Amino acid sequence: MKLEVQLFASLRERAGRSVLALDALPEPLDIAGLKRELARRYPELGELGHVRGVVGTSYAGDATPLRDGMSVALLPPVSGGAPDSAQALAHGVFELCPSPLDPALAQRRVEDASCGAVCTFTGTTRGHNRGRTVVKLEYEAFEAMTGPEMGRIFERCRAELAADEGARALRMLVQHRTGTVGVGEPSVVIAVASPHRDLAFRAARFLIDELKASLPIWKKEHYPDGEHWVGDRS
Repeated sequence: MKLEVQLFASLRERAGRSVLALDALPEPLDIAGLKRELARRYPELGELGHVRGVVGTSYAGDATPLRDGMSVALLPPVSGGAPDSAQALAHGVFELCPSPLDPALAQRRVEDASCGAVCTFTGTTRGHNRGRTVVKLEYEAFEAMTGPEMGRIFERCRAELAADEGARALRMLVQHRTGTVGVGEPSVVIAVASPHRDLAFRAARFLIDELKASLPIWKKEHYPDGEHWVGDRS
């Protein structure tokens, strides 16, 4: 069996490349078996038990069977568009942004006469973390998957909060930086509008918590004397 394996963030750096072409793999093979084979062939990758597999644009569990010729991505733990339509905002709009974010502009994009509440969350770069001085952050995203995965997060948010088109309507916008972000600069902005404040607060909290848990975006902290991928366990 032959497979192509895409690597990101700390895994890419350890391997010294972003794609591994594997052949002579045992059959049958699942994600767990692929991890074991990679650990044997590329020990520099480190422990892979915490690494998540992706097939296409969806997370794949360790028991997911693999076929000859497939492309699989392995993800370490995660740490501008067209004018918005009402329907798009109701379903949720997500943007990866290589340039600085503007929280005030994000808020204006979700505002509407039907909404009496707008909740905006802004995550910024801290100057200190885990006892170390941080000089900047560097974000890397698996761009082909961030949109579909954020779409699933928006869907779960609407279902969890029983959002509708009336008194429980939501208008949601999530923006995340890529590239280098300086201390004090926004790295993520979430703006939610709703007729009432409780739903806006709850939706904003749900979106940032779920984004942090599963969106394939990685953060590298840079210090005066080194650097570290946040969430890396190897």
